Amino acid sequence: MTAPTTTYVELQATSHFSFLRGASSPEELFAAAALLGHSALGLCDRGSVAGMVRGLSGQEATGVRMIAGSRVEAR
Repeated sequence: MTAPTTTYVELQATSHFSFLRGASSPEELFAAAALLGHSALGLCDRGSVAGMVRGLSGQEATGVRMIAGSRVEAR
């Protein structure tokens, strides 16, 4: 019997498309996730899905699966 493995997945990575919140491009976020050995990354920009196209490019380049999302806040 093998021990269960636990995989950490960041579900709220914010790219530079969330102005004044994120600093890295989606490609940089996926490259970092691949270096850390993550199998997936949740790209969750604030108020938009502007980083999704470049997130798909990062997914294709690294093999890290993208979990698409958006953080919408009511005011």
